[in-house]
Amino acid sequence: MSKTVDFYFDFSSPYGYLSSEKIEDLADRCDCTVVWRPYLMGVVMKITERKPLVHIPMLSDYSKKDLNRFARFEGIEFNQPSTFPIATVVACRAYYWLERIDKEKAKELARALFRAYFIQDEMISQRDVVISIAAGLGIDSNDLRAALEDVSIKQAVRDATDGAVKQEIFGSPFFVVDDEQFWGHDRMGLLEAWIKTGGW
Repeated sequence: MSKTVDFYFDFSSPYGYLSSEKIEDLADRCDCTVVWRPYLMGVVMKITERKPLVHIPMLSDYSKKDLNRFARFEGIEFNQPSTFPIATVVACRAYYWLERIDKEKAKELARALFRAYFIQDEMISQRDVVISIAAGLGIDSNDLRAALEDVSIKQAVRDATDGAVKQEIFGSPFFVVDDEQFWGHDRMGLLEAWIKTGGW
């Protein structure tokens, strides 16, 4: 029976971006399904009283080196955005609207948004930027613009974030399979081994 991996992330998370470039390949190797679950990690950071790594002395410089090192190691294009972190509510709304229509297209949009931010330094916190990126994938701009103000879509983002909090999801990326939690891009090898062996 095929397993399901819940992939939680925030669109402003660089490690979430790296994982977004690898998670579907992992799913193919493991013959499993991935459910992409963007959420607003800022809410969780307030609860856990944490700051973004770039705002923590010593950790800031290390995290930047680590990200670039990881990206080079895995052959993933990466550029540190000029503004970081950013609000991602618009990107989340766009994702959850599109997911209702076409789950695979929603994943494609998520990858495009990540790449726009972490490669091209486009501010995906801005409504018009998100709409433009979506339009490049053939998504109707007028439909998306209306969806971004839809009450049910706004609620979907709140529900996704509240659901993450309830399950004690506290980072990005964060993976859940068989009720087992794996936090961090560097846990993907462990995640894959767990799926392939059935756990231990």
